[in-house]
Amino acid sequence: MKYHITGISLLATATLLAACAGDHKKAGGTASVKVVRNHAAKSFRPKPEEFIAREPLPFNQRTVDDVLYSYAPYAVSQLKPYFDKAGVAYPPRELVLIGLKEEKKLEVWARDRGNFRFIRDYDIKAASGKKGPKLRQGDKQVPEGVYRVVRLNPNSNYHLSMKLNYPNEFDQFHADREGRSEPGSDIYIHGDSVSAGCLAMGDAAIEELFVLAAHVGPESIKVIIAPRDPRSRPLDPHEPGLPSWADELYQEISSHILALVPPEPVKVSTSRPATRPDRRIR
Repeated sequence: MKYHITGISLLATATLLAACAGDHKKAGGTASVKVVRNHAAKSFRPKPEEFIAREPLPFNQRTVDDVLYSYAPYAVSQLKPYFDKAGVAYPPRELVLIGLKEEKKLEVWARDRGNFRFIRDYDIKAASGKKGPKLRQGDKQVPEGVYRVVRLNPNSNYHLSMKLNYPNEFDQFHADREGRSEPGSDIYIHGDSVSAGCLAMGDAAIEELFVLAAHVGPESIKVIIAPRDPRSRPLDPHEPGLPSWADELYQEISSHILALVPPEPVKVSTSRPATRPDRRIR
């Protein structure tokens, strides 16, 4: 009996650790609807008659186009008012996602021309680990750094997911230098509310984010993950438990986030000051 229980525990742990990397379909999410195929060229507001229910897709056989067919009309109807308010065209030309671990927020910034503008934020449902970068496989740390989306996964264990390029060159360089042969991999932004090193956003949020990422194109998306918001107070690389290279890492993270909101130019008056009245006693 003792060995049987131990075996079950090990299996459960392995399943959790492999959760982000899985390619299995998870049921749930917004009802399936039809969408115009040429997303970037036509209106994203579907007509009532386009909301046509369809049969569930075969297990583990969804494509990105299938996801857009199912979720794009509703997702865009939720996203577009935020873009309109920010004065950014949908779909935008570039996208930046900022994951703030302490605040448990994922911010969406976008631009079609000019400066990036804040679009909206989402609550992060789960982000395992603590402050500090990811160092090795199995530490359940959400990484910290500047990343890219390298793959959209329509058959995730957790509804939908977007894979990040962890370890990036910075992560791999320091892992090699410190002799860490397994720095970890398979880091995603995904649905549901369970995390083993990933950002879990919930199913409704990941549908919107997945559709947005597909319309923008993964190559035009930057993902910044920070221990907390450096706009509220500077990141401290000297906190206990951080590696010696945290200073370099946190400078890079801070510079990318602060660059989204350039400082306002100092207003210098070009008009001549008004002449003061002569107050001499006559």
